[in-house]
Amino acid sequence: MDRILRQEVEQGKVPGASALVLCRGEELYFNAFGMADMEQGIPMKRDTIIRLYSMSKPVTAAAVMLLAERGELDLWDPVSNYLPCFKDQRVWSDLSGEIPALRENTIYDLLNMTSGIPYPDEQNEPGRRMDRAVRELIARRERGERVDTRACMEAIASVPLCFQPGDTWMYGFSADVLGGVVEAASGKTFGTFLREELFEPLEMPDTGFFVPRDKLERFACSYELTDKGLQPLRESHLGEYYGEDVAFESGGAGLVSTLDDYSHFASMLLNGGKFRGKKILGRKTVEFMTKNRLNERQKKTAIWDSMKGYGYGCLMRVLEDPGAAGLNASPGEFGWDGWTGNYVSIDPTEGLIFLYFIQRHGDDTAAALRRLRMASYGALE
Repeated sequence: MDRILRQEVEQGKVPGASALVLCRGEELYFNAFGMADMEQGIPMKRDTIIRLYSMSKPVTAAAVMLLAERGELDLWDPVSNYLPCFKDQRVWSDLSGEIPALRENTIYDLLNMTSGIPYPDEQNEPGRRMDRAVRELIARRERGERVDTRACMEAIASVPLCFQPGDTWMYGFSADVLGGVVEAASGKTFGTFLREELFEPLEMPDTGFFVPRDKLERFACSYELTDKGLQPLRESHLGEYYGEDVAFESGGAGLVSTLDDYSHFASMLLNGGKFRGKKILGRKTVEFMTKNRLNERQKKTAIWDSMKGYGYGCLMRVLEDPGAAGLNASPGEFGWDGWTGNYVSIDPTEGLIFLYFIQRHGDDTAAALRRLRMASYGALE
């Protein structure tokens, strides 16, 4: 694993990389190579704070399921029960334009990415409209407006769905909408709810929606690979923003964290909802979260290379066929990843947690990730 991580850095594929492997509570491996910030000369370390991007999603799923097991929401509730702007949504048809949705989206649809709510995407009309909506939200924030969760929910709800609710699987803003649902159901901001219910009991002091000024020297820079080599990534991909005055706390992409912090969250899921003697979630709740929830029709659109051999449910992939995935992992292994390459894998059969932290946008980091995962399983007796 040292060799693989070092090669990624030395070959200029990533500015810095770190990995942590835990097995049944014992640390099997940790190391870090390269730079967290090349311009400032700050090395990648164990306590480096990174942008989680979509590794925020499993945390959002845990928050929703925490409310569900308390009876404060029902997974079959229409989303409009909590966010009225999602009432009477429309669906885009290439033949007819906007048509009525046959039913409302439910919380269950959001958890499984079967809602039809898109991300910005130039390949379809709803995606193009979502791109314009996100750009306008960013412009409003940059003009000094306070663009809060309500404003973002209204913008997302204004875009027609890509398909009828439940028809198929498609990655999009579903997790962000779930953050809005948590706010409405709990009566707290999403960040406050996560801090009180998850981050404080899980001892995750460096995890949240912004980086305090006294921790900025540990905040990694994101990069992209260009013709001129690695360059700082200045783009606000989905409207993410990490200042202390953040108003929209994105359940799909907004959190920051460290290796150790996120390992505490992963350990809680691995241990059936418990962490260091504290019950965070019920055992049956975690069991529900870590099973495939897609039917065969819905699976047909989950065709990413990283989804080969996997099902999906509660904002996480779940391994069903190790052969199709090309991995020596156990059926039932689950987790997710982030836009800049960071990754988590949790294997209940082996009691194994694998975390890989980089901050580089692009697809050619996947091969190194697979080699690292194979190596982590190869260490098991």
